[in-house]
Amino acid sequence: MKFLIDECLSPELATLARGRGHPESTHVTWLGLTGRKDWVIARRAADDGYVLVTNNAGDFRPLYRREKVHVGLVCLNVAPGLMSLDLQKRLFLLALSELGEDEPYNEVIEITAHADQTVRIERYALP
Repeated sequence: MKFLIDECLSPELATLARGRGHPESTHVTWLGLTGRKDWVIARRAADDGYVLVTNNAGDFRPLYRREKVHVGLVCLNVAPGLMSLDLQKRLFLLALSELGEDEPYNEVIEITAHADQTVRIERYALP
């Protein structure tokens, strides 16, 4: 499994994924895709077999809904004002744990950190 980390998240998540046995993981900026439209990022992830990791679920869910087959989408959702590098890493580690060795074909994993510090994990089919 390999991950493409969206530019709204730290490149350290790609480094973390590589250290956890996913050596082909990368970041949008490392591929020269900084500032590209979301549909370009989604297309690249789908075409190249990346599980896309983003905190922009509202824009990417509709794009992935149109895909007949995709490797998966991981959404790290955080209450406004709470996003930090430490929280990004913790949520991504939860996602890696949830995935295990299972590739999330046509699935979304949403990990949501609420203002009251509770975390919800949802995994569902899409499309």
